[in-house]
Amino acid sequence: MKITPTIRAELEQFLQQENLTLSQFGQITGMNRGIISSIVTGNKSMSINQLDRITEAMGLPEGHFYDLFIDNYIIDTPPNMRRIEPFLYRCAELDKLDAIRRVVGAIMDNLLYSPKLFEIAEGLLAQGRLGAALILYEGVAEAEKYQHSERLAICQYRIFKIQIGNDQEKNFQSALQFEPFVKRLDAIDQLDALIDLANVYRSLRKWERTKEVAKDLRTLAEAQYSLEYSQKSEERKPQRPLFFYIAFSKSLIGGVYYEQGKYELALQIAYESCDLDWVKETDEEALRWKSLFQEWGEANICLTKLMAGDTEVLPLYIDLISTNREELLPGLWNIMIVANRYKLNVDGILSQFEREISNIHDQEGRQTNDKQNINDQLVGFLSELADYYLTNGQYEKGISYLLDCMRLSTIINNEHSILRCVRMFERCRQFVSNEVKVEYRNLVEMG
Repeated sequence: MKITPTIRAELEQFLQQENLTLSQFGQITGMNRGIISSIVTGNKSMSINQLDRITEAMGLPEGHFYDLFIDNYIIDTPPNMRRIEPFLYRCAELDKLDAIRRVVGAIMDNLLYSPKLFEIAEGLLAQGRLGAALILYEGVAEAEKYQHSERLAICQYRIFKIQIGNDQEKNFQSALQFEPFVKRLDAIDQLDALIDLANVYRSLRKWERTKEVAKDLRTLAEAQYSLEYSQKSEERKPQRPLFFYIAFSKSLIGGVYYEQGKYELALQIAYESCDLDWVKETDEEALRWKSLFQEWGEANICLTKLMAGDTEVLPLYIDLISTNREELLPGLWNIMIVANRYKLNVDGILSQFEREISNIHDQEGRQTNDKQNINDQLVGFLSELADYYLTNGQYEKGISYLLDCMRLSTIINNEHSILRCVRMFERCRQFVSNEVKVEYRNLVEMG
């Protein structure tokens, strides 16, 4: 039978080797002799704060004894959340995620610990310790997977939000895992969850899924709006004004029609989006959002006409995107789509935005809740820009943007864009240097 080593034995051995008395060691740690004696004799359990002091006094790195702490005080004894909670926070602070996994695995057979672990996960999330929080949410979700609780739905929502990143395939799998739990959330949480879900599907160009989620959002938002103004609601409020969710759902549906080439339907919804006379909110934030939706609606009207072939509105569209930094990247992408579709010369426009285009990769580092859409827009723009220059015989510029596009597409695992880059490269392979061919081959192998 394997004997589990103990922190107490390690401490005793250290004291003997260094020829230290309990009093002397107590002075080094800042703890009194009685506490040290109780720890050494095993009459007293140890707190994580005391363990950290002892570890430092022994000249060992932070967290050196954490695995033994789990063995001695969590696995081998009845779990005590007053001891476990500060230990989990300290593990998160030191990024000792494997230790957190061991604790969760050791105690989650008992559903009684779920509420407290969920509470700790929420605390870690608030601190921005996402990796640690994710482990706890996953532990609670696994333990409660046969429960039809709101807490399980919230865990799945938190897991979904934390997991969204640069890898589009992983984002898709995360969305599929979360979607069945959306309707178990409180109605207010559902509003934001549906937006988050729709944004992921939109970034993945899953248009039918985007439309279905947008329809659910509209139905729920309209019901909540009616409830809010038919009686004085004492319920907590959503993150944004209630009308936002109705307007945004319409915008999503219009965007789907636009992407599917159903320009008449897209134009109809764009006109609807500009009509916000029905909005009852009058506070400053609501007015700000109202103004933004009207701006977006006007831009969408112009863009839809442009995509349908009305190139006379191009100067107006350029004016609209020039005054809005957030719309510049998607706006330039749209202009390049139109240029390639209708064989337009947009060299003058590209010169006008030369500085912005040269800094376009700054978008990758932007901290945003919608990063997956930013990456999608950036890949799309680079792809269209490469196509434009290659079609017009400007091979050096075209290849440069193509390789940029392929590099980012590989990072975010955008297979559609990678294939488009491959087709474009093969189309002009005869015009590129051997050095560029090597760089291209390396990117293909990475993908």
